[in-house]
Amino acid sequence: MNNTKAGLLNRPAPSVSRSSSGASKTASFVIPAPKEKIEMYSPAFYAACTAGGTLSCGLTHTAVTPLDLVKCKMQIDPAKYKSITSGFGVLLKEQGLKGFFRGWVPTLFGYSAQGACKFGFYEFFKKYYSDIAGPEYAAKYKTLIYLAGSASAELIADVALCPMEAVKVRVQTQPGFARGLGDGLPKFLKSDGVSGLYKGLVPLWGRQIPYTMMKFASFETIVEMLYKYAIPTPKEQCSKSLQLGVSFAGGYVAGVFCAVVSHPADNLVSFLNNAKGASVGDAVKKMGLWGLCTRGLPLRIVMIGTLTGAQWGIYDAFKVFVGL
Repeated sequence: MNNTKAGLLNRPAPSVSRSSSGASKTASFVIPAPKEKIEMYSPAFYAACTAGGTLSCGLTHTAVTPLDLVKCKMQIDPAKYKSITSGFGVLLKEQGLKGFFRGWVPTLFGYSAQGACKFGFYEFFKKYYSDIAGPEYAAKYKTLIYLAGSASAELIADVALCPMEAVKVRVQTQPGFARGLGDGLPKFLKSDGVSGLYKGLVPLWGRQIPYTMMKFASFETIVEMLYKYAIPTPKEQCSKSLQLGVSFAGGYVAGVFCAVVSHPADNLVSFLNNAKGASVGDAVKKMGLWGLCTRGLPLRIVMIGTLTGAQWGIYDAFKVFVGL
């Protein structure tokens, strides 16, 4: 068994390694890693991964709130919001610039919690499943390890996300419902109860678990291929700025795949959280299978590609900063 291959699997998701002194000088804008590195798979390691996930998901999802808002409106009311450009125009005319960030608070809270669980538990489950498989099989079936670890992590992460996602969609898609989380959550609880916050959990799993499996597995594979075929310099000799660029590029391509495989369930989540008492059958009947797969998809590809690329860039930069 090649010990090098086995070691590759038991590392965290590809991150920016500490480069040579010459490379560090050419990338001075990147905060250098501290002298003391965090021990792999220690409590501090998992805490750092959790914190990095919180920042990468919370900040990026909040930043693209305008795109998410128009996407949700295109899914719920396609007759009014016919395209990306007209959707932004209608929203600007009716609500002004401040309307573009409606729902940003539940977005920040929800996706920060989701990111903490997603990245923290991914690192945990990847190590856990690798240990069960053993070095030889873990290296041979590493993609399956990535898929199993990411699916297990997302199963937990969506429980943390679901309540805030339900309030966010209701605030964004029902005019006059609420201004934000402060008044939206009490109104939601009054009308739908606590169980209503989790009405969209199964469709959310249907959206997020395939999304996250694609996100982690394809990212890991794409980055490995970039270093193997596209970049002539070994990774450990690349500058930190170049490695961050590879992380962003790999994340963006992975994000495009993520958007396509998870989009039908994304339409279901928007439909169910917007309409009280609606079912999956109601959504399929009203939107049709083609509508479920394509309505709002171009905008979501742009949004998710940018999101995923930025998330990996932030996550890797944070890991360098704390000494991973």
